[in-house]
Amino acid sequence: MTRKKRLGRGLENLLNTTRDTEPLETISISQAFVQPGAQVPPPVVEAEKPDEDIVHLNVYEIEDNPFQPRRVFGETEIASLAESLKEHDILQPILVRVVDGRYQLISGERRLRAAIKANWQTIPARLREADDRLVSELAIVENLQRKDLNPIEKALSFRRYIDEHFCTQEDLANRLKIDRSTIANLMRLLELPQRIQTSLQEGKVSAGHARALLPLGDEGAQLEFCGKIIAEGLSVRDTERLVANKISEEDYPDNNRATRRKRNRDLQVESLQQELKAALGTKVLIKQGAKERGKIIIHYTSFKEFERLKSAIEGEGASGNQRAA
Repeated sequence: MTRKKRLGRGLENLLNTTRDTEPLETISISQAFVQPGAQVPPPVVEAEKPDEDIVHLNVYEIEDNPFQPRRVFGETEIASLAESLKEHDILQPILVRVVDGRYQLISGERRLRAAIKANWQTIPARLREADDRLVSELAIVENLQRKDLNPIEKALSFRRYIDEHFCTQEDLANRLKIDRSTIANLMRLLELPQRIQTSLQEGKVSAGHARALLPLGDEGAQLEFCGKIIAEGLSVRDTERLVANKISEEDYPDNNRATRRKRNRDLQVESLQQELKAALGTKVLIKQGAKERGKIIIHYTSFKEFERLKSAIEGEGASGNQRAA
């Protein structure tokens, strides 16, 4: 007997499902109070009811999910899953809804593609009533949990959701049960030139490399550094160091090299910068000058984000005043 594959917590919450439990025995009150030593009839066990929500659908009559954030499905991956379906059958039905009298996929595109490759004519599916917003959320959560999306696909799915449903990053984070900084840090990658985004999608550079290029600001400099990363195989740490040197040289041209190296090694400032980025969910730069002076630069991409950052900063200040009082 095979066990059902459990859903991730986020997907389970959105589907409003509960985890599998063992069947319970149903015993009458008279059995509960029977005298010791007396013969007890066997308990009555509820028969397992067939799952009435499962239907078998023609694989060619199921429309694609229009909110699917994943753009690329590897042929090798689908072929491997198809072989698994032939040998072990399908462990979990796909999820569909009815739209304009036709079945539309909600989740399980890998399984559907693999079933078609395995020459199946039908596939078990569970019917679900869901509006466009819920379908979009389910598609994002399914791919996030299985790590099927590259960072740009994740960022694009977040931006599309926010634009279509007129919500904030905070709203989306609450609905998906993930940290807001995760959404903010991924969406910042969309600020990079398209060539760098393509390199990230193709796996030529990592998300860490891409984030390290954001402080440069200038598109030409970012492209130059991206080419250097690919050509020389630079690590993320090497990239961060070179970018810091580049910014330092531009901002403090009169300082000698020893002073710049000392400032770049200031781990306390670097740690504080990362903490502010995580707390505010946006790009933050700390530029340290002479005599303990410096400046903090907080980036925003829209008026709505400016208002969010303003509220966040004012909220922190108010909390601090209350604690002091």
